[in-house]
Amino acid sequence: MTFTRYAIYHMPSPGLLATFGAALLGWDATTGQPASHPVITGLPRSVDQITETPRKYGLHATIKPPFRLCADTTEADLNSALAAFCARQAPVTLDGLELAQLGRFLALRPIGDETALTALAAATVRGLEAYRAPLSEDELTRRRATALSPQQDALLLQWGYPYVMEAFRFHITLTGKLPKAEARQTAAILAPFIKPLLASPYVIKDLCLMGEARDGHFHLIERHPLQG
Repeated sequence: MTFTRYAIYHMPSPGLLATFGAALLGWDATTGQPASHPVITGLPRSVDQITETPRKYGLHATIKPPFRLCADTTEADLNSALAAFCARQAPVTLDGLELAQLGRFLALRPIGDETALTALAAATVRGLEAYRAPLSEDELTRRRATALSPQQDALLLQWGYPYVMEAFRFHITLTGKLPKAEARQTAAILAPFIKPLLASPYVIKDLCLMGEARDGHFHLIERHPLQG
């Protein structure tokens, strides 16, 4: 399959959380296939509507945001570089995850100290930067269409994305943006389904190389264990 962009994600390991998350979003990035939504009653909108925006990405947390490859590099080059990088990095153990409302959308957020996780994300962005093509003028304009702070704009120019390094905030996205009242209602309905699936502690033990197909859906290319 030919991919237009690549990204480095954390994706929950195969298991109950990964299976439920793929069904909730309606897309399994591991298999590269649509997934049937679960039956959940009481939501303010259908599951399909609530998860439409994040669906194409699959159940994930962004570590290095989507980027186009430099002209002189290949997918195989990037995959080998990520494998070598992960061999030097240690797994990250979090106290756990919790369902959280981040403004107008829902996500899973870490419980406790995030220092090691933030350091891993920064190292990933920095360590694979040589493979990222510079932003085009159209890409830069599109990113700047949202209100960015001076710090975020500087990060955009340096790293191709405004929410990395000191602006990074780990989250596994579960919904698109909703009116805040609907987000609260959705959280209350989803909590009984999700809380039993959240391991404590929660270990990030690999990073995933992802590819974006021409239809915008992301596919897992390879998981690389953190072995440092």
